[in-house]
Amino acid sequence: MKKSHLAAIVLVLVAMASMFSLLANSATDANFAEARASQDEVKVSGTLVKSKPMEYDPIRDPNKFSFYMLDKNGTENKVILLDTKPQDFERTQEIVAIGSFQENDFVAKKILMKCPSKYNDGRGEWTASDDMASK
Repeated sequence: MKKSHLAAIVLVLVAMASMFSLLANSATDANFAEARASQDEVKVSGTLVKSKPMEYDPIRDPNKFSFYMLDKNGTENKVILLDTKPQDFERTQEIVAIGSFQENDFVAKKILMKCPSKYNDGRGEWTASDDMASK
């Protein structure tokens, strides 16, 4: 077998492995009711319920932050983020929480936030709760 054929086969295998990896890591969009029924990781979009308490105690557990979120259907649920509290979280306009239900709480591995920006006339800017490249 020629080296070029072997290189082509290896390249095809690497491409297929990359595609399967991306498919395995992709979460589907859902609301809280669909997320509760699913065993898979999902993305729930919604808004922060500012009238409910946010809990973050960096001394006791720096990687646990909880808040309440209202999904697109108007269902409210507690969300526990297994990460530090994002900077300027209170200013967020929209949240995308990626995770799954554990008992009655939605446990998010990461979140994306759309916050107002002083540089783009308030249209918003998406930021991640963690460094996406490191995970």
